[in-house]
Parts: sequence; C-alpha cells; structure tokens
Amino acid sequence: MCIPFPPKPTLPRACEGRITAGSPRVCQYETPTEPAPQSSDEALYSEAEAPQTVRKVKPDRENSETDLEIEDNEKFFTTGQKELYLEACKLVGVVPVSYFIRNMEESYMNLNHHGLGPRGTKAIAIALVSNTTVTKLELEDNGITEEGILSLVEMLQENYYLQEMNISNNQLGLKGARIISDFLETNTSSIWSLELSGNDFKEESAALLCQVLSSNYRIKKLDLSHNQFSDVGGEHLGQMLATNVGLTSLDLSWNHFHTRGAVALCNGLRGNVTLTKLNLSMNGLGNEGALALGEVLRLNSCLVYLDVSGNDISNEGASKISRGLESNESLKVLKLFLNPISVDGALLLILSIKRNPKSRMEELDISNVLVSEQFVKTLDGVYAVHPQLDVVFKGVQGPSAKNINSLLTNPMKLIQSYADRHGITVEDFFKSLNPTGTTRMSVGDFQKVMIEQNKVPLNRYQVREVIKRLDEKTGMVNFSFLKTVKP
Repeated sequence: MCIPFPPKPTLPRACEGRITAGSPRVCQYETPTEPAPQSSDEALYSEAEAPQTVRKVKPDRENSETDLEIEDNEKFFTTGQKELYLEACKLVGVVPVSYFIRNMEESYMNLNHHGLGPRGTKAIAIALVSNTTVTKLELEDNGITEEGILSLVEMLQENYYLQEMNISNNQLGLKGARIISDFLETNTSSIWSLELSGNDFKEESAALLCQVLSSNYRIKKLDLSHNQFSDVGGEHLGQMLATNVGLTSLDLSWNHFHTRGAVALCNGLRGNVTLTKLNLSMNGLGNEGALALGEVLRLNSCLVYLDVSGNDISNEGASKISRGLESNESLKVLKLFLNPISVDGALLLILSIKRNPKSRMEELDISNVLVSEQFVKTLDGVYAVHPQLDVVFKGVQGPSAKNINSLLTNPMKLIQSYADRHGITVEDFFKSLNPTGTTRMSVGDFQKVMIEQNKVPLNRYQVREVIKRLDEKTGMVNFSFLKTVKP
C-alpha cells in the first residue's frame, strides 16, 4: 500500500520562502529549543525538506581558492541524499534503484522503463525534494498511476530546480489528469516542459487540462501525443490555444482528430501569438482540415514548424495549403509525408513558395511522392529564388533517377580534400562560410551558403547529406566536432 506524504512540518518563519540557487535551506534560531517528537515518516520528510549539513567557513577572498574547493562547496549542499533515498526506500518497501543513486549529482536523470510503480516513485520524490542538481527527469513507462503523480506534484511544490519532466505511458487516465490540472492551476514550480504522451487521456481529461492551460503560461512545451482525444477534445484544445500565451511547442500526434476537431484547433491557432511548433501527424484532418490549415498559414505569423503527415490529405488539400503558403512569412518546416499527394499536388506546393518572395521555407517533406523530370526542372527554378529551401521527395520517374544517384558522391570527402589542399581543417572551411565565424548555424542559413559557395561545388543532394551529418535536431547545425589536425 502506498503511504501518502505526511503533512509538512511547520518551519520557523525565518525558514519560509524559496530555495535560491546555490543556497541550502538552513534555519538559524535565536534561542535553542527542544524539538517536538516526530514519527519516522515525519522525520524522513523533514530531512527531505532540510538535510542536515555542516557549514564550512569560506576562506577570505585574498586566500587562494582552488577549483577543488569550489566543487567541494557545491557538493556539500546535497550531503546525505543517498542515505535519505535509502531510508525512503525502506519506508515504502521498495528496492533502491542503483542508477538513481549513481546520478544524483547529474542534471539529467533517465529512469524510463525502471518498473518503479507508485511506491518507487514516492521514494524518488522524497529524495528529490531537496535535490538542487537534477533539472530534467524522465519517468516514462513506470506504472506510476495517480498515486505516484500525487507524490511527484507534492515534491514539485518544494523543488524549484526541476524544469523538464517526462511521465509518458504511465496509465494516468482521468484521475491523473485531474491531479496534474490541480497542480498546474496553482503551479509555482519551475517546470516548463511536460510530456504526457500515451496516458489514456480522453475528452474529460482534455477539458480539465485545457481549462487550466488557458491561464497557465509557465508551460512552454507540452506533449499530449498517443492519447484518445477526438473532435470534442479538439474543440477544448482550440479554445485553449486562442487564449494561451505560454506554449511554444505542442505535440498532438497520434490522436483521433477529424474535420470538426481540426477546424476547432485551427480557429484557436488564428489568433495565437506564441506557438511555434505544432505536430498534428497521424490524425484524420482530411481535405477540410487542410482548408482550415491553409487559412491559418495565411493569418498566423508565429508557426515555424508544422507536421501534418499521415492525415489523408490529397491534392485537393495540398491546393488549400498552397494558398496559405503564398503569403506566409514565418513557416520554415512543413511535413506532408504519408499523405495521398501526387506530383500534381507537389507542384502546387512548390509553386506557391516560389510566388512568395518573403517565404522562409527551409524544408518541405513530401518524401512518399514520386515526382517527374518536369517537377525537378521546376524545382530548380524555385531553388534559384529560395536557395535555403530543401524539398524531400521519394524519387524521379524516368532516366533522371539514374542521374540523381550519380550526384551522390560523398560530399564530406570532397570537403576534406579541399581542406587538405589548402592546409586547413574541415571546421575552418565551414567557419569561413559563416558570417559570424562560429561553429553553429541555422539549417536554413547553412543550406543557403553551402549552395551558393563555390569553393567546393555541391549539388542539393550532397548538401542534404552534409546537413544530416551535422544536424543537432534543433534547427541548428554544429561543426565544432570536425576539428582535425591541419596537414
């Protein structure tokens, strides 16, 4: 049986307030007092609140101070956390997780698929109350259920260092959604990224979460994929998006939205001013949903990334989306993979980009479409206007298919050969193309300079291979790891 969190012991007024970074929670009493008797559970929670430490006298500034001394000062703040966790495991009756013990001082804690259950989650939560190093916590697929969520939200009311949490695939259901909604309603934690994928959330859960997110602007990234939201849920989400000014990334893939839900979502997106990334893949938006999306692209000036792969959008829907692309000035990535679009629909899409001189499109994914030679010729004209653009398609019908394969000579070997001849490193070559001289660039800017540079002439297929090698999956490329000894 899961033991609930005991009531938090009352602390002197001098101890109240948040923990600030780098400062342990310490109380100094004016006069010594006799501590009140506590149960073992209360004592454990009290220890989680304020682990006993011994203050070290900081040397005067004029004394030498080594890195080792600084590191030691930082580590002393979490002295006793291992013992605290072991005591918590004894209390709730679970076997300690060795990975958790080994990584208490790391910022990233991955406890996915550890079979924690609600009691194991409670032990972890107790240990994290006073932890100041873990900023990202992964708890996917642990059978947490609503009991474990109660422990986590209790912990988050005291821990102001944890910023990202993944509790996907944990059978939370409606009860779990209610607990999370109650927490978000009075959220004073530092959590800004929340992953809730695959938790059996249905329409009632959508209503609860959307009601609180309409006024909670702390959450920036939210993953609600692989749930069971249908059109009613889409209506709740649309109403939320119309008023929310916090979310920047929302994943709603693998739900059950159809025309009605798609239209409601798009109505909310029209006036949204903060959402930059939206994933609606693997739903059922259809051509009517595509019509609504086209209208959003015409009016919305914030969306940068839109994924509507696998939504039963045909050439008719592609035509509707194209109308939005003709005037859109913000979208960079549009994914239409796994939709029944032919070369005719693909042609409408690229021509709409060409007609928009202010288009910022960098990637159009139609990678299941087999195009024609005429399409490739037209695309070359689009590339001339928008050199930052990359259109990903399946292949070319006819003789050009063989010609494309002949263009795939390893681009990194060509660049390495150029660097060797000029006595520089590959990193130096890329840095010379970056106006800022740094080792990171946006994918779009990198694509553009690689196409336009004439030091190592590369075709678009080779540039795509270079980007795959350097892509950080964050919209940026990084070539700092290409440091090699100059010949």
